[in-house]
Amino acid sequence: MQIGALSSATGLSRDTLRFYEKRGLLIPGRRNNGYRDYPPEAVDWMRYLRIAQTLGFTLAEIEADLPLLAAPDASAPMLREALLCKLADIDERIAGLATLRGELARRLAEPMAACPLSG
Repeated sequence: MQIGALSSATGLSRDTLRFYEKRGLLIPGRRNNGYRDYPPEAVDWMRYLRIAQTLGFTLAEIEADLPLLAAPDASAPMLREALLCKLADIDERIAGLATLRGELARRLAEPMAACPLSG
């Protein structure tokens, strides 16, 4: 399938697909005329990649675990572990933000004459 068909099937722009190709996340073949030729499973892979991104995985994380993500059915336990680690990371960030919020609220509760950034 050509890039236009893949773009239509996934809802991703051609530029996004080319970007993923540059990063090595999408590997097309080439036709005799030099056009990119994507296999049918590229549609599922792009959807899978986008879902991973919406769940908080960065492209660097996806690249690092590419074999893991390329065969999700065979590696379900490893994917589950990756999701558990991502959940723990999010919980840690939420706790850090809650602490930061508390500190900001404390400083804003000080009298207006006091500088909120002092001590």
